[in-house]
Amino acid sequence: MPLPYRPARAYRLPLLLPLLAAVALAGCSAFSSLTATGADAPDAPVARRVAALQPLDALLIGEQHDAQEHHVIERETVEALAARGHLAALALEMAEEGRSTAQLGPAATEAQVQAALDWSDKAWPWASYGPAVMAAVRAGVPVVGANLPRSRMKNAMADVSLDVQLNGEAFSAQQEAVREGHCRMLPESQIVPMTRIQVGRDRAMAQAIVKARKPGQTVVLIAGAGHVVRTLGVPQHLPDDVRIATVRLLAAPASAAGPETGPQTGDYDRIWRTPPLPEKDYCAEFKRQARPQPRT
Repeated sequence: MPLPYRPARAYRLPLLLPLLAAVALAGCSAFSSLTATGADAPDAPVARRVAALQPLDALLIGEQHDAQEHHVIERETVEALAARGHLAALALEMAEEGRSTAQLGPAATEAQVQAALDWSDKAWPWASYGPAVMAAVRAGVPVVGANLPRSRMKNAMADVSLDVQLNGEAFSAQQEAVREGHCRMLPESQIVPMTRIQVGRDRAMAQAIVKARKPGQTVVLIAGAGHVVRTLGVPQHLPDDVRIATVRLLAAPASAAGPETGPQTGDYDRIWRTPPLPEKDYCAEFKRQARPQPRT
């Protein structure tokens, strides 16, 4: 059996198999009178940054799951698009494909929304994601699960057709991400099957975007940063006519990884930095959780 996944790096590499578990909206003027100049400045309102990227069919936001500031940005992104009637749907890595709030009204309770999405609070703390989800619900916009259902992951591990969904170089890079994300503790025999899961999950998220797409509006996808890498992740599985932008939310000092604007080695269209988090040894946590527990 595969070891339980825990990401090794502080920004948390692609969440491969999660078995374990500011600035307020600046109003309509932020859209109507925008110029691109300064839109990506670290202190620019989120609504201004989002507007600078339009028009888009999909905005892919790659977060660090344990960075609370990233969840604030996600909520403000949802609010900014919804306020202009430009939000087609909110798609989530944190809920499985087939789950949706589409049958709920804007007055739905949080409990009803969690039930509709089959939300796992242990894996994804509702306190972190609930504000963005409920902002969409209150605006009458559907929230949809985008992740590959857990029931299909075993089949994905054996699906050799997933090996050719990326070019050879990209598929090799995904395999290396799997090794790194598991602190190089996985047996080599599990690397390809686990990479297939990653590819399958990215394909499922791409399909969710395509299904939720609406003319003149934007689907927002919230996922781990590794899922929105242009050369490896969800963008590789989208049709060419889907206009997208990928944004990596990076909890790091401004001097840590290049300029504030523009892609980083072609991986993302934008890097939006937030204050760094305390140092954390993710591999130590992973090894502790992977250690066999004594029988009682």
